Amino acid sequence: METVMNAYHIKVNKMCASCKHKECMSDGSRVCQKMGLKVEQRYCCRHWEMNDGLKNAGLQNGGVVRLKGTAEIVIQ
Repeated sequence: METVMNAYHIKVNKMCASCKHKECMSDGSRVCQKMGLKVEQRYCCRHWEMNDGLKNAGLQNGGVVRLKGTAEIVIQ
């Protein structure tokens, strides 16, 4: 299995599970949106592209946007 690095030096395994084009079905199976085929977790095709969540893995502060003010929220 091939491993690639994202922009923040986090290793990502190149397979269907980390692909932008996968679609998970309700029964747990995966379908490649590019090829239209049911695929296994470790399958990797030529259309593989890192999903957005893994592109941001390792981002400082976890990618959280800081708010300038604070507000108190009370849940009753």
